[in-house]
Amino acid sequence: MSRRAQVAAVPRWRFALLVALLAVMPAALLIKVAALQVLPSEQRGFDFLQDQGDRRTIREERLPAYRGEISDRNGAPLAVSTPVSTLLANMPQASDRWSQADIAALAAIIDEPAAELARRLAANPRNQHLYIARQLPLQSAARAMALGLAGLREEREYKRYYPAGEVAAQLIGLTDIDGNGIEGLEKAYQRSLAGEHGRQQVIKDRSGRIIKSVALLQESRSGESLRLSIDLRIQYAAYRALKRAVAEHRAEGGSVVVLDVLTGEVLAMANQPSFNPNDRAGLALAAVRNRAVQDLIEPGSTVKPLAMLAALESGKFTVDSQIDTDPGFLKVDYKTFEDHRNYGTLDIAGVLQKSSNVGTTKIALELEPDAIRGLYQRFGFGRPVGIGLPGETPGNLPAHRRWDDVTRANYAFGYGLQVSALQLANAYLMLANHGRELPLSLLKTDTIGESHPVADGPASDAIRTMLAGVIEEGGTGRRGRLDGYSSAGKTGTVHKTAATGGYHSDRYISVFAGMAPVEQSRIVTVVVVDDPRAGGYYGGEAAAPVFADVTATALRLLQVPPDAQAPASQLAGGGL
Repeated sequence: MSRRAQVAAVPRWRFALLVALLAVMPAALLIKVAALQVLPSEQRGFDFLQDQGDRRTIREERLPAYRGEISDRNGAPLAVSTPVSTLLANMPQASDRWSQADIAALAAIIDEPAAELARRLAANPRNQHLYIARQLPLQSAARAMALGLAGLREEREYKRYYPAGEVAAQLIGLTDIDGNGIEGLEKAYQRSLAGEHGRQQVIKDRSGRIIKSVALLQESRSGESLRLSIDLRIQYAAYRALKRAVAEHRAEGGSVVVLDVLTGEVLAMANQPSFNPNDRAGLALAAVRNRAVQDLIEPGSTVKPLAMLAALESGKFTVDSQIDTDPGFLKVDYKTFEDHRNYGTLDIAGVLQKSSNVGTTKIALELEPDAIRGLYQRFGFGRPVGIGLPGETPGNLPAHRRWDDVTRANYAFGYGLQVSALQLANAYLMLANHGRELPLSLLKTDTIGESHPVADGPASDAIRTMLAGVIEEGGTGRRGRLDGYSSAGKTGTVHKTAATGGYHSDRYISVFAGMAPVEQSRIVTVVVVDDPRAGGYYGGEAAAPVFADVTATALRLLQVPPDAQAPASQLAGGGL
């Protein structure tokens, strides 16, 4: 039988079976594929495949919250947030796919040397989230993404910007690169300023680029804004006057605090040296320090008014009491206290006007040993003011078991205790406010806080009136006179403490604390000039002119009516 005949002899049923099998196999394959894609219960089926696909394409992205703005009492911006972009690279996707030309083009956009960028890329070959550049302007980020580099992606965030720059740098503070407050008010109010970040689901391609937003999981919540009590106009005046004084006297630094007597609001707080928070290259940590609340000084003669107030409260002295300071010096135990010259017999107003150490010592030794310290404590020394700034110092107000005469005398004219500029300003606010304590605030308030008495009101008013004589001819603070306004205050000049103990013989801290107008005081200003080395180092020379400049500007800006004639000429100043 021929071969053709053998083939023809294949039974028909076999042929039909073969055809049926060939037809069934594709149908079974189609059914299986359909089951995998449709039936959720199928092993490694629809749910499994969908999950595997989602894991490769759907990602959860953070929606950055807008940080709350900080503004002055009039709405002028002090800290704002602007949108920026961050570039990241998925190095397993980018490795060996970026040419040297690509790297050079990207480096030019982010303003980094191409060799440095190449080094960073080579050092992180497996990093899936390598930061290429942080906080780039949106236009620069768009140019970078236009290069089309594999594995390069963009994330949006916010960058903090400070319109006032170095004028209020230490007060406002700083945020780190992730937007968290690390200094000043930015740190103190971090929780309320920060807000809450949101979350969303997005679909990304294999290069990490967002293709589509899928779902909003949590909406971002913007931070709360802060309206400060600071008046930026007064802050500028304080900063400008202090900077000029520090430069003129070749001082190490200084600080100015301005308070509103009516409300207890802080209208200005300036420091030198300062820094530009928008450019942190070469930033010195010393410049970040808020000297007004963190640095301690011995207040010197600026606390003599409080010692005189303690004397009036004791009942042993009146405003007419006469103190014999002849012959201009007084030996107490192992120490001799001296005046600049023999002032003879002085009343209490004269003791303050001449800043007589002899007169102050004689009064102090007539009082109970802890009478002056007790009054200092009532006026806020030895405890934080509680204004809410990081690093605020409580000061140092020692309590002695045995009050020897030298210690009592030193306390009376400001040695042996330490305060901050803010604490000294707070004490003078109580003096200006008829012996009543008013809570201080760095936030704008529309209501006057509740005050409570800490000293005898009439005695406090008498001391305030006496302090007007310090500004007049014959007083130590003549350069503290204001154009058009009456003023009262006290100078202070203290030797700087040495790191090894004791005091420097030729290094000083110059202080002036005062208020204006005299009768219905509205402004309290304290000026500290640290280590003036030229143009005079007395408080009446280095600090009083700053007080006059800043306080007069503040009164005019607050539209306080003038109550005095302008001085006929610029008076020569000096003294303690």
